[in-house]
Amino acid sequence: MDGLGRRVLVAAFDGWNDAGEAASSVITQLRESGTYETVFSVDPELYFDYQYTRPQIATDADGKRILQWPEASLLRPTRTTRGGTQLWLLTGVEPARAWQAFAAEFMDAALREDITGFVSIGSMMSDVPHTRPISVFAGSDNDALRTALELERSTYEGPVGILSVLGHAADAAGIPSASLWASVPHYVAGHTPSPKATLALLDRLEDITGATVPRGELSTEAAAWEASIDAAAADDEEMTEYIRQLERTRDTWDSPEASGDAIAQEFERYLRRGGDGPTKPGRDDPRR
Repeated sequence: MDGLGRRVLVAAFDGWNDAGEAASSVITQLRESGTYETVFSVDPELYFDYQYTRPQIATDADGKRILQWPEASLLRPTRTTRGGTQLWLLTGVEPARAWQAFAAEFMDAALREDITGFVSIGSMMSDVPHTRPISVFAGSDNDALRTALELERSTYEGPVGILSVLGHAADAAGIPSASLWASVPHYVAGHTPSPKATLALLDRLEDITGATVPRGELSTEAAAWEASIDAAAADDEEMTEYIRQLERTRDTWDSPEASGDAIAQEFERYLRRGGDGPTKPGRDDPRR
């Protein structure tokens, strides 16, 4: 097997898997930079709890009032690329029930589309500073894929989202799967979109798929995002010191001379400062 092949399905969902809207913004960027058509959508009555994810009322182009129901859809690129990797998209709202049936429906659709690889995109709130490069965990449970793409194997155990269920279903269907998880600074993840994390995910997606991934204005937006947080932190001494602590921890993890003793010492210093303990950026909670 040579990587993920030439027909790769990229999945991201709103909700628990999408801190700072970094993951769902990957799909938005891909959709806006290409042309896609919907080839399959699930029946919302089967999978969504409308008290949790309510339908929206809106006005269409003709002035008619319409209801928009929660959805999840598989999108196919309408322009073919000779010899290059093409990206299919799977996106929507994380379902509230019947996850196994939900995953099975989409894997059946993926097989009909002759999908050769599956990549789930997620983002999580982490103890990382906004001033450093965004860490992206790139992993797979597929031995051959890890070797081919130099991916890691997640050691995370605990609750997971729909992305993990889809990845497991893809592997079971014979479609090799990988996952990308961006670590978004927790002190901003719940308040504003994080274009810097979206940019990091797109960079890594291009690395592992070989597809040409347009970035649009993300570089400019990421710089503006970082500058806005800098400005807000400058007026808050407590926040400034907290960010400095995160920077020191991150730099310790990233330094080439880092050892078990150095990490242990940094951990002890962090605890003495009253923190909850540092986590390795990008690897603390890779929910795949």
